[in-house]
Amino acid sequence: MEEILRLFPTDIQTVIKRKIASRWSMLQEIRVRLNQPIELIFDQGIEWITQARPNKQDNVYIINQLSEFSLYRMEDELREGYITIEGGHRVGIAGKVNTVNGTVKAIQYITFLNIRIAKEKIGVGQKVIPYLYENGFLNTLFVGSPQSGKTTLIRDVIRIISTGWNHIPPKKVGVVDERSEIAACLKGIPQHNLGKRTDVLDACPKAEGMMMLIRSMSPEILVVDEIGSDKDVQALTNAINAGVTVICTIHGQSLDELKKRPSILPLLQKKVFRRIVLLSGQSSPGTIHSIYDELEKNIYFKNGVLAK
Repeated sequence: MEEILRLFPTDIQTVIKRKIASRWSMLQEIRVRLNQPIELIFDQGIEWITQARPNKQDNVYIINQLSEFSLYRMEDELREGYITIEGGHRVGIAGKVNTVNGTVKAIQYITFLNIRIAKEKIGVGQKVIPYLYENGFLNTLFVGSPQSGKTTLIRDVIRIISTGWNHIPPKKVGVVDERSEIAACLKGIPQHNLGKRTDVLDACPKAEGMMMLIRSMSPEILVVDEIGSDKDVQALTNAINAGVTVICTIHGQSLDELKKRPSILPLLQKKVFRRIVLLSGQSSPGTIHSIYDELEKNIYFKNGVLAK
C-alpha cells in the first residue's frame, strides 16, 4: 500500500497507517475532502479519521503526488474525472469544472478525492468458470450493483481463460478497458494479471474499441465493462456476428430490472447471453447470488444445493 500512502503528507500518512493497521485487505475507499475528516470505507462499514483534516497545503501536496507535479501531463485523465496510479488504484476527483461549448475541458480547484483500492483477487473466478464453458466459452453477462465485485470477478475470469483452464488451452482475449479499471494500465502497462494471451485497449470508448480489437488483434473472447448505451449494444451484436464470444458487465439488481431497459431488452429477448451471473451486492463483494442460462433458469449450485 506504499503507492497509496505516498500520496499523503507524512503526518497524515502516519495517522492513516495506524488507523488501518492490518485491515488493508478489507479497505475499499479512502475519501479525502478539503478541511473535512478523512473517510475510510471498509467491507464492513464506514470509519472516520477525525484528527486528519487535510488543509489547502495538504491538498496541494496530494495533487502534486498524483500528477507528478504536472497536471497538464494528465489533462486527458482529468477530463474523465479520475487518475490511475501505480498498483491499479483509481483516484476519482471532483471540484470546479471548466467547460467549453458544453464539453468538460478540465477540472479546476480539485478539492474532493476518492481513492478506490484496486483488489486483485487471484482465484476468485475459479468458482464461476465451470458455468461459463459448454463446448466453448459462452457469451456471459455479469450483473451487480456498484462495488458488488463485478470487475474483480471478470478480471480473474480473463486471467483464467487467457492462461488456460482445466484441459482447455489458453484463448486470445481482447479487453476494451474504457475506464482503466479492468487492467488498470499505467502508461500502457497492465497493473493487474490478465494472463499471458490478453491484449488491452486502454481508455478507449467501448463501442469503437470492440471493432478496433476485432480488426487488429483477432480475439476469441472480447471483454468489456459496464455496457448500457445503444452504441454498446450494437457493437456487442456486431462482435457476436463476427464470431467472437463476449463477456461483459452491467449495473443492475435483477433480471426484471434489466428487462426494463430499452437498450438491453433486445439482447435478452434474442437470448444472446448463454449465461447471466447475478452478484449479491455491496455487503458481500464478489459473492454469486445466482447464474441463469439463456432460458432464465437458475443453474448455480452452492455447496451442492441449488441457490435460490
